[in-house]
Amino acid sequence: MTTKGPLHKQVIVPMNNDLGKRFIKDLAAHVTNINYALKNIKSNVCTDFIHADNKGIIITTNNIVSNSDLQEIEKYVKNFLQTNNNSIATSRLPKLKSYLKIVGIPYFVDKLNTCISSEDIKHILKNNHIFNDIILASRLRVIKVSPKSDITIVWIDIWNT
Repeated sequence: MTTKGPLHKQVIVPMNNDLGKRFIKDLAAHVTNINYALKNIKSNVCTDFIHADNKGIIITTNNIVSNSDLQEIEKYVKNFLQTNNNSIATSRLPKLKSYLKIVGIPYFVDKLNTCISSEDIKHILKNNHIFNDIILASRLRVIKVSPKSDITIVWIDIWNT
């Protein structure tokens, strides 16, 4: 498996445009206040800077955050905006896109003489504990190795943390 993209020390707080505009008016004060909140829970993480993009508010930190850090940052944002829990989605760490190539899968399904489909592969992935926390980034590609072969290669684009 090969991974594309750097490991980020960021928290994404998804929110609608109106809330985002209200929040970005005083980013320097938010950096200070979030750092104070993190210090109060004895975290070693500090906020470096905050910016907004089409996904929401991106909070970049000096270190990778823990679940308690995420909860504290989300609590601060919600308290500042004085909003209910439904208007801001749950904070999360960014994900990396990876490419996985699976080789050696038979092209024909057991004696039925039917080709293996992407739905068959999805079913196999869903029932395999290795793929529990993985989300498909695009549709699977099932490719026959050669016209005379009965072996398949499966390419999978996944999002993982």
